[in-house]
Order: sequence, then structure tokens, then C-alpha cells
Amino acid sequence: MRILIQRVNEASVEIDKTIKSSIGIGLLVLVGIEEADTVEDSDWLAGKVVGLRIFDDENGVMNRSVLEVGGEILVVSQFTLHAMTKKGNRPSYIKAAKHETAIPLYENFCASLTEKLGKEVETGTFAADMKVALVNNGPVTIWIDSKNKE
Repeated sequence: MRILIQRVNEASVEIDKTIKSSIGIGLLVLVGIEEADTVEDSDWLAGKVVGLRIFDDENGVMNRSVLEVGGEILVVSQFTLHAMTKKGNRPSYIKAAKHETAIPLYENFCASLTEKLGKEVETGTFAADMKVALVNNGPVTIWIDSKNKE
């Protein structure tokens, strides 16, 4: 699994011109799932997201987690995180998981985040045409791949 985390002052997901989800201060997490991913990948990444110390402490040093600052999380499925661009100019998404694999892992990731955060996470809708808006704080943007744990 690959995730792209953005520290935000606010973020929202719009589907069919209606806001489906929105958050204030917290994290926007884009999630890409590939066929080789497992529940262990999902749970490991959820722990990283909640524990990642990327919010400022009283000295202005990134030393606090989303949990410690009482922040919110918005999760959006994003198969294009697995784009392969080595050949030609049209990305290939062959490594992205099919719905049968991706949906249960996406749901597990969201449930694991909810459990670790201690409150419900907001979500987009899997495979929907979504308009994502955000105000990136910093900007802080971090990419994590569960295949690179070491």
C-alpha cells in the first residue's frame, strides 16, 4: 500500500456537486492499494499515520501526532499512486488492485485508523469521481509505502 499524507488546515471531498466529507485541522490521506497488499500492510500504515509526529509543539518543532493535537483524518482512495511511468507518456495502473482486493483493504485501513485515532475518520467514496479540496499546512506532504518498512 502507498499513502500520501498531507497536513491540512482543512480538506473536503465533493461528489456530484455535494460535499460528502470534510475536516478541519488534521491529515488528508490518499491511499493506493496494489494486489500484493495485505491486512498487515493496512494496519502498519494506519499506525504510522496516527503516530507520525508532523504537528508543531509549543516550540514550533514538528513533534506532535494527529492524535496528540486532536486532529481529524480524511481518507481518499487513489489508485493512481501506483502509476507506472517508465514506458511512454501514458501511465499504466496495472499494479493497482482490483476492487475485490482493494475495497476490503481500504475499509480495513479506515477502520484501523478510526480505532487508533479514537474517533471516526472521514472518507471519500471508493471509485467515485471525487473533487478533493485542501489547504495544505506547511506545506507538509509525506509519502509512505508499506513495501519499504525497513
